[in-house]
Amino acid sequence: MHVSRFLSSLVCSSVLGCLLACTLVQAAEKGTRYARFEVGGTTSYGIVEGDEVRRIDGDLFGEWKETDKTYPLESVKLLVPVARPSQVLALAGSYKSHLGGSDHVTIITTTTRVTTDTKSGETVSDTTTTTDIRKPGEVPEKFQEPQVFFKTPSCLVADGENIVIPPGTKEVHYEAELVIVIGREAKNVSEQEAKKCILGVTCGNDVSARDWQKNDVQWWRAKGSDTFGPCGPFIASGINYDDLLMQLRLNGKVMQEENTSLLIHNVAKMVSHISQHVTLHPGDLIFTGTSGTTSPIKPGDTVEVEIDGVGTLTNPVVAAQGR
Repeated sequence: MHVSRFLSSLVCSSVLGCLLACTLVQAAEKGTRYARFEVGGTTSYGIVEGDEVRRIDGDLFGEWKETDKTYPLESVKLLVPVARPSQVLALAGSYKSHLGGSDHVTIITTTTRVTTDTKSGETVSDTTTTTDIRKPGEVPEKFQEPQVFFKTPSCLVADGENIVIPPGTKEVHYEAELVIVIGREAKNVSEQEAKKCILGVTCGNDVSARDWQKNDVQWWRAKGSDTFGPCGPFIASGINYDDLLMQLRLNGKVMQEENTSLLIHNVAKMVSHISQHVTLHPGDLIFTGTSGTTSPIKPGDTVEVEIDGVGTLTNPVVAAQGR
C-alpha cells in the first residue's frame, strides 16, 4: 500500500489500512519514528517498532510502502536521518534561558575609533558608549524574530559517531537542540501551511567552537566544521513538536534540560519565517537553537542528547588525529 509520509502518522495499521480517528493529543502520543539504516551493505529507511525496524520501499519524502522485512535495531547501523540535505540551517537565541533567563542584564559597550592621518601623522580618537538594559525574561529586540544562520551539510554525523575536536580551537561546546526535518518544499508559507511541510523532528547537537565563533566574521567553521552536527537517531513524526522535554548529559551528568514549549518561536513559525527568504526542500534540516548555558567538551567525553518521543543521540568526543 503506497502512502504519503504525511499520512503515515495517521495510519492505525498499514496491514489493516484503517485511519486513526483521534484527537491531536492522541496523535502526539501515537506518532511514528523512522530510521535510516544500513544492513548487509544496503541503505534503507524503516519504521521503528519497539526494538526492531521494519524496512520500507520507496521514498520516505514521497510515496512508500511497508515490507514484511524486519531487523533488530542492534543488528543495523543507524545513519544520519537524511542522506544529502540541500541545506542545514540553525537558529541562535531561541530560548530566554540562553539569553540571560531571569537575570537582570546590563550590557555596556564602549567603542574607541582611532584614526591616524598618513601624511601629517596626526591621530584622532572618538569614543562612544552604548547601554543595553535587559529586564528579567525580556527578549532582546533582534531576537523577536528568528535569527538564522547556516551550518554545512558535511558537518553531519550519525548516532554513535565521533565528534572530532579540530586543531586550532581551544574551546568547543555542546548545544542540545531539536532538529526539524522538512518533508515537502516550502516557499512563502504561513505558519499553518508550514506544519504540513514538516516530516518530523530529530535530536541534534550544534557543536560550537566558541573562540572561532567570537573571532571569525562568519561562523562557517565555528558551527560547520566536520562532525559539528551530530543528529539522529530517528525522525519522529506526528508528535507535538512544541511540547517535548529535551536533556543533554555529559558523561552521564545532566547539563541541559528544557522543554520545547519554551522556544521563543515555535517550530511552525521558524519554518514559515525561513521560507520567506530561502526555499526549503525535502530533507533540509533546521537546528532550532539551544537553551540555558553550555560548557566545553574534550576528548574522552561522551555527549548524549535525549528528546522525549524521539530518542537518544550519543556521540563520543575525540581529538583530531595527529594533534
